[in-house]
Amino acid sequence: MPLFDLYKLYLSADKVFIKKLRNILGFVPGNTTLYKMAFRHRSVAKVLKNGSRSSNERLEFLGDAILGSVIAELLFKSYPYKEEGFLTEMRSKIVNRVNLNQLARKMGFDQLIVFDQKAVNVQTKHHSMLGDAFEALIGAIYLDKGYNFTKDFLLKRIVKPYIDIHTLELTETNFKSKLIEWCQRHGKDIMFDMIENGEGESAKLFTIQAVIEGEPYGVGRDYNKKNAEKLAAEKACEALSI
Repeated sequence: MPLFDLYKLYLSADKVFIKKLRNILGFVPGNTTLYKMAFRHRSVAKVLKNGSRSSNERLEFLGDAILGSVIAELLFKSYPYKEEGFLTEMRSKIVNRVNLNQLARKMGFDQLIVFDQKAVNVQTKHHSMLGDAFEALIGAIYLDKGYNFTKDFLLKRIVKPYIDIHTLELTETNFKSKLIEWCQRHGKDIMFDMIENGEGESAKLFTIQAVIEGEPYGVGRDYNKKNAEKLAAEKACEALSI
């Protein structure tokens, strides 16, 4: 195919992608490359000259932090008299992988994710890929539009139509109990081991590792030991897809 025809094909595909994004997100993206990266699973990533991989994993890391920050502020203002433990548990209910997967599916992100169907099974797609793309998208919006725009998008387009925090308040999501029960059913030993922290501020954090049959499955960090165990259990449940 001639180079000019390939270029026209590329532009056509780009327009389709932007149109889908605009319909889902409610705004026109600026840096399209960022959004394409947000939906690129590691199974189709290429190793770049600098050694990094062209997947959504770095954006996922950034988006996770931005999402956590926005939800933390929302809960802090919504529950002015609740203690830190309650706020941590509520944040976990909102940003846990199961909830993010459901949100991503409702918004139609499964139409945009690029992945290798031979390398990724259906179970993995449903249990982690959608939620990962959701967080990566938040990272892309932040880099493209800034923090205030991203915060406004999350509160108006995600939280308001899809998340009822007062209903979640009454919903029990005890990942530690869930993980322990799963281990008991499958005859597996589980321990919550504390890891030594470094110096300074990090030394004040409790770092807990959920260990099943001698293998680490999730790490949680918090200034409260029980909360750190809950976070470790949540990560382990995510890893085990339970």
